[in-house]
Amino acid sequence: MCRSIKTLRPPALPEEATEEDMRAAALQYVRKVSGFRAPAAHNREVFDRAVDEITAATMKLLDGLEIRGAAARR
Repeated sequence: MCRSIKTLRPPALPEEATEEDMRAAALQYVRKVSGFRAPAAHNREVFDRAVDEITAATMKLLDGLEIRGAAARR
């Protein structure tokens, strides 16, 4: 898919992923899927909404993962 998106869960990322990390990954994903590095003005709203929704989904995913052998993320 997109090689510039990094794994955000431990132990791949030694510290807890920040919202900025999650937003950067979401932006890379939306850019890849849409084929636009930066959307035209008439597509900006839907582009930004997709980034927001994917960031939120990433937060939920990482909050819900159980990483065995490591302290639970909270």
